[in-house]
Amino acid sequence: MAVTERRRGTVAFMTGGGQHSWQDLVLAQFHRVHRDLSAALDGADRALLDRRPAVGANSVGWLAWRIARGQDRNLSELLKVPQLWLTAGWSERFGRPADAGDTGYGHSPAEAAAFRGPAAEVLSGYLSATYRLAQRYLARAPDDDLRRSSTSPTLGNTHTVAERLTGLLAEGYAHAGQVALLLAQASPEGSATP
Repeated sequence: MAVTERRRGTVAFMTGGGQHSWQDLVLAQFHRVHRDLSAALDGADRALLDRRPAVGANSVGWLAWRIARGQDRNLSELLKVPQLWLTAGWSERFGRPADAGDTGYGHSPAEAAAFRGPAAEVLSGYLSATYRLAQRYLARAPDDDLRRSSTSPTLGNTHTVAERLTGLLAEGYAHAGQVALLLAQASPEGSATP
């Protein structure tokens, strides 16, 4: 992929399929995180989702939930709409408080260890809902949106849109890799993929 054009704060990329905007590139990355996590979670039972491989380590369920919560909070704030966690019944399905700040960010090791998630289908459903939120945001994002400063009403911190999206994707890839590794280690075949 090569950068081919810069104008008024936009960057266009060339791939084998032609020219793409930053929005296309970011959406492709959200798609990969969603695809990889959904595939990894497919068929996982609750005991496996809640299992911690070692003291101080996070469970697969907590890691997947953390990705979805981070996406929901950040993308909802960028769109200036209420979080799906609060408006679409996700907190109830997870058996957790309807608290906009309950995202796993700042969880103590004891709080992360106490996390008990729902069935894999519910986790995957929430991940799909937050992926649709990414699609919605990126379909509407103006070309110069990466430079926009955005203050989180939940955390009170201010970052550019580029910083927020970069953080979401970096965390998404890191946690998705952890999920795949944990599931591979727990699998009798030693592989999390079919």
